[in-house]
Amino acid sequence: MQLRRSGAYSAIVPHRLLATRRPEKRIRVADLVVECAGLELDRLYERLNTRATGLSIAEAAARLAEHGPNVLAKDHRPSAWRMLWHAVLNPLVILLAVLATISFATGDSRAATVMLAMIALGVGLKLYQEAKANTAAARLKEMISVKATVVRDGAPREIAIAELVPGDMVQLTAGDMLPADLRFVQTKDLFVVQGALTGESFPVEKFDTEQAAPTKSPLERTTVGYLGTSVSSGAATAVVVATGKDTYLGGMAESIQERPAQTAFDRGIARFTWLMIRLMAVMVPLVFVINGITKGSWADAFFFAVAVAVGLTPEMLPMIVTVCLSKGAVAMAEKKVIVKRINAIQNLGAMDVLCTDKTGTLTRDQVVLERYCDVSLREDENVLALAYVNSHFQTGLKNILDRAVLAHEEIHSHARVPELTKVDEIPFDFERRIMSVVVRTPEGKDRIISKGAPEAIFPRCRTFALDGKLLPMDHPHIEELKKEYERLNADGLRVLALTTKDVAPHAAVKGHGVYGKADECDLVLQGYVAFLDPPKETAAGAIEALRHHGVSVKVITGDNDIVARKICRDVGLPTDCVLLGDAVEPMTDEQLADAAEKTTLFARVSPAHKERIIRALQSRKHTVGFLGDGINDAPALHVADVSVSVDTAVDIAKECADMILLEKSLLVLDDGVIEGRKVFSNIVKYVRMGASSNFGNMFSVLGASVFVPFLPMRPIQILANNLLYDISQTAIPTDAVDVEQIQLPRAWDMRQLTRFIVFVGPCSSVFDYTTFVLMLSVFKCWDVSTPSVAAHSQSLFQAGWFVESLLTQTLVVHVIRTNKIPFLQSRSSPFLMATSAVIMATGVILPSTPLGRYLGFSALPPLYWPFLALTVLSYVILTQLVKTWLLRHRWI
Repeated sequence: MQLRRSGAYSAIVPHRLLATRRPEKRIRVADLVVECAGLELDRLYERLNTRATGLSIAEAAARLAEHGPNVLAKDHRPSAWRMLWHAVLNPLVILLAVLATISFATGDSRAATVMLAMIALGVGLKLYQEAKANTAAARLKEMISVKATVVRDGAPREIAIAELVPGDMVQLTAGDMLPADLRFVQTKDLFVVQGALTGESFPVEKFDTEQAAPTKSPLERTTVGYLGTSVSSGAATAVVVATGKDTYLGGMAESIQERPAQTAFDRGIARFTWLMIRLMAVMVPLVFVINGITKGSWADAFFFAVAVAVGLTPEMLPMIVTVCLSKGAVAMAEKKVIVKRINAIQNLGAMDVLCTDKTGTLTRDQVVLERYCDVSLREDENVLALAYVNSHFQTGLKNILDRAVLAHEEIHSHARVPELTKVDEIPFDFERRIMSVVVRTPEGKDRIISKGAPEAIFPRCRTFALDGKLLPMDHPHIEELKKEYERLNADGLRVLALTTKDVAPHAAVKGHGVYGKADECDLVLQGYVAFLDPPKETAAGAIEALRHHGVSVKVITGDNDIVARKICRDVGLPTDCVLLGDAVEPMTDEQLADAAEKTTLFARVSPAHKERIIRALQSRKHTVGFLGDGINDAPALHVADVSVSVDTAVDIAKECADMILLEKSLLVLDDGVIEGRKVFSNIVKYVRMGASSNFGNMFSVLGASVFVPFLPMRPIQILANNLLYDISQTAIPTDAVDVEQIQLPRAWDMRQLTRFIVFVGPCSSVFDYTTFVLMLSVFKCWDVSTPSVAAHSQSLFQAGWFVESLLTQTLVVHVIRTNKIPFLQSRSSPFLMATSAVIMATGVILPSTPLGRYLGFSALPPLYWPFLALTVLSYVILTQLVKTWLLRHRWI
């Protein structure tokens, strides 16, 4: 018979068995980098044992031998044999291998082949996960550039960055990637793009002297730069402080090379596996001993116990899980979502918290001109025209703000650009924080158009323009003027002020330009242009859809909290609870878990903070998803239960992600959540059915072993029952799912499963025992007076139990698959209905066929069938009543 079994197949070894727990790696800026950030140059050179003219070749060679090459992580990839050993070092793999060996030895090649196939599937998935982690680290290693300009023996030279050592002096210009963690010792108009690490949309200014408070996050220190960031504009000389694995990015590389943590799905599978193994460990020896004592044949008892063990082995669940997940992956692919790890589909369905980065996921990752307005914040195309002229005539490299202005080509004619002639330019510098161009108008005047930070522009203005009038900057409304500007800042916008000044044409001065910094005075403030990395059009709708389906969304970003608040408001997320990285740093894990429960927005956080936040939420039994697309998101993607990236993400983010969105519409995430819940629901149908029947069958087998005067079922009959039942369950992945079962997250709950097993399981035993009584009393199977009569009694009893067992366990899945009334309020898929009907018909016919006689069955008498119909109907009704009672008490 099919011993109504359950279990789970997992290639994950529980932490407490056969494994040593490696210490968790914390991603952090090296202490030496933080220390060097605030040192004077003399002390800095002394601390690093270097000098302004750089190291000598001999010194560099000695340090290279001491510190090792400047690579992100050593290639710790284990050998194929070592990976295989770790994959098979699993209790269920070992159990299946032992049973397969016994099955081969006893001639049951079918069972052995199925179990070996399950071993290959589980071990293969495990090997794939190990290879994925190693590949992710390798991709990160490939991201660094090949060459760097270093000063050796007082002369600059190009060397491979792998040869850089602490104490080296490097020279950087626009476009260079920082080759190590550095301390800047000389800067000129230096802006660094570090969004890859922090998520900031705009370049940040760096200096050779500390400008930030020492208490701030190390990533915000203004005198240090980090491997993986790049120079946007300007130039610098810097001294190397940390290389290779000691860099901040190196720590990230090592963290994602660690074996991935168990996800919620993996943990549930592992716990269930151990539950079923414990059940088998108790039941199989009992069956062996009882049958050996009561039947007198220890050989028969041994083969029967082996058959029971095969029946209890979860040989079917791996196929059910794999097919369900594969079907979900195909459905997701049709919606332009590539699923890299099929287990992630179920995790997506169980997800109740989605953490997302801001830049590139909620936002477009493209700075746009959001506002152009006068000083009262009313839209004013004249202000846009002034900004356009300034950016158009500016020479040199256009920054992202200039490009956002010049994207408004429709203003070209309004700005009268063809009528203007450039006269001069006053370049930007970091003392003034202003950039000006001078153009000659058709009226013959020279117009100075300046743009810059409002706090730098205001002191140079004498008047401001409002409603066609010029009002003095000391006008009574000046405070209101400042408040209007601060409103733009409060909205998270990057603001530049625009001014004009009309003057009579100047004469050129020999050796100098026509105009200079002294001319940037008595300006007229015209208004502001404000920039933002705006939210994606689909973000708000996706967040609302996720919220409707029970998934709370939290934003975790390295950008500043003002900008992040603005984006959150735009996409409909509350910003009442905001936690900054500075506050996260000193928190214990327990404190962070408490804070993370109620916080919606985490801002100014580092990659290490992101990882800690994910782990903190997981510690509170949440199934956590993470959506990110930058290098700084890789650690969080690595530890999340389900990690999602987008097609435009950096390679390392896509490598770490479980699934990739090929469309920028985040609404497909909601579709994925629903698909994941369908997958989980179908997996649970099989687990519930198998586990509950298995629990009930334990009592049936033990009772039959004690009271029946012969083996209640031959080993070959048990295996035949297994085969037929397995065929009937292959249709479960195609089954429909009730809408009510996919409205909210569904996580693996062992308490619910245990309650279901305890209450529903014994229902099967009730009708197994009624069948025993029927066969022994009504059909006289007690009679073993002669060998021929005993043989007939045994074959008749076994046929009766075989048919009753097969029909009830095949039919009960239709009760368990829904919380409604089966067949009336909820119907299974046509394929599941068809397979159930075919298998039940086969079970009815089999005892009367030659194959049935070969298996050791006798034809069942006509009186048996009315009793069977009553048994099956009563079993379905009782199971439905118990299920309804459990649902009413919210126990399942």
